[in-house]
Parts: sequence; structure tokens; C-alpha cells
Amino acid sequence: MASFNDTIIDRFRANDGVVGEHWEGKTLVLLHHVGRRSGKEYVTPLVAAPDADAYVICASLGGAPEDPQWVANLEAATGPTTIELGAATISVDYEVIRPGDPRWETVYGIWRDYWPDAREYEKKTDRKFPVVRLLVPPSA
Repeated sequence: MASFNDTIIDRFRANDGVVGEHWEGKTLVLLHHVGRRSGKEYVTPLVAAPDADAYVICASLGGAPEDPQWVANLEAATGPTTIELGAATISVDYEVIRPGDPRWETVYGIWRDYWPDAREYEKKTDRKFPVVRLLVPPSA
């Protein structure tokens, strides 16, 4: 039986990045990351808020009390990662921005304003969510 994420990934790939339904009109990316302990490659669908030459994704995990594993996987990795954006698969540099970083409030605000569910996620936990800026190359 396919997981919820597997269903979203299949729909994303079948429709060049358009998932529809709850995500209608929003940009999603498929984030590729390697488990820092397992070495296994994972793919995680995430809402991506446009931000100039980048996209902002958020480690909200729907308001869960702990950060999702993909954040720690990115922090442990070196070099760029891969995302699927629309029909394209591209290599991107990224930066993890955690609460306490002077840029966090602004960057988190971009994602929060873009994704309507953010305020509901905030009500479920006292945790402040790390955000990641995916730096998209100009040719992408």
C-alpha cells in the first residue's frame, strides 16, 4: 500500500509538478536527501514558497513536536542536493536557517504567508520551524 507521500510523489511526477486538490495553485518540490545514518536516498514532497532566485521550504512536519529527519540529513550533507521542480530535476545549493538566525523571521514569514496551513501547524507545537532556502540556478 502506498504511503501518503508516495501518492503525492506519483501525482507530482505524472503531472509535471501539479498536484492539485489541497495544494492547488501552490508550488511543490520533491526534495532528494540522503539519510545521514542509513545512506539511503529519500524523496520528500514539500510546499515551496517562491523567494526571488530561491524557494523556501519549511520543516514544519505539520506541527509535530520534532523536526523532520530531512533537515538533519541536509545539515549533515556536503554540497548541493537535488530537487524536482515541475518537470525538471535540478541540482541546487541550499541553506538551512534555524530560529535564532537573524534572517529566520523574514525567511519563515515568506513561507508562512505562502502556505495557509502554517498557522494551524504553529498552534500544535511550541517549536519554531527551521526553513531552507533552495537556491535555484538561473538556467533552471
